[in-house]
Amino acid sequence: MPDDTISEDGAIYEVIDTALMELWRTANTLSRIRPPKAKRYRVTVFGSARIRPDDALYLEVKELSRRLSALGCDIVSGGGPGLMQAANEGENLGDPENRTRSIGVRVALPFEQGANPFVENAFVHQTFFTRLHHFMRLSDAFVVVDGGIGTALETLMIWQLLQVKHVEDVPLIFVGPVWRGLVEWARAFMVDRDPPLCNPADLDIPRCVDTVDEAVALIEAHKARSRG
Repeated sequence: MPDDTISEDGAIYEVIDTALMELWRTANTLSRIRPPKAKRYRVTVFGSARIRPDDALYLEVKELSRRLSALGCDIVSGGGPGLMQAANEGENLGDPENRTRSIGVRVALPFEQGANPFVENAFVHQTFFTRLHHFMRLSDAFVVVDGGIGTALETLMIWQLLQVKHVEDVPLIFVGPVWRGLVEWARAFMVDRDPPLCNPADLDIPRCVDTVDEAVALIEAHKARSRG
């Protein structure tokens, strides 16, 4: 005799899968509606949670965000410690009149205890999936500094969305040798082979720079052009 319990369970999971697909379809549609550009200009900084406040790189990222905030940019980070905290702290320093915002987009993790103390507006996600889409929706530009696997996840998603033109006219700026090395690796193993695994133009999407000064200049130019 057929097992009615298994049949009923299968039907229930089919309904759940269908509902999830409809929910994701709705979320995908809503995520394409971008906030009006005239309101705010927001820069997301991706980087490691492991860098200490006395590290030279922490100070560089803090200075980057201070200068961007002084230009009228909101600063978005993952809301945690390390270079995320440096980004939010820099926004506070560059905005004594509280005209811009320091935003943290967190993901719930068992080893992190809330947002860093420099976050003014905090959001908490239960999954990396929804958090990554929130970053994309919020941001007019991305700056990537030294980081590990989490930073790589964030960076590669933005890169791919720009590659397939789901997102356009959003600068993706790599600062320092870590991510320049990623581009060089991709060129060696994805482009310089037969058949190539991606187009050479795909590797021109991220702008590789060596200094904070160069990153600020690129964002300042894009902000003026996109808000002009």
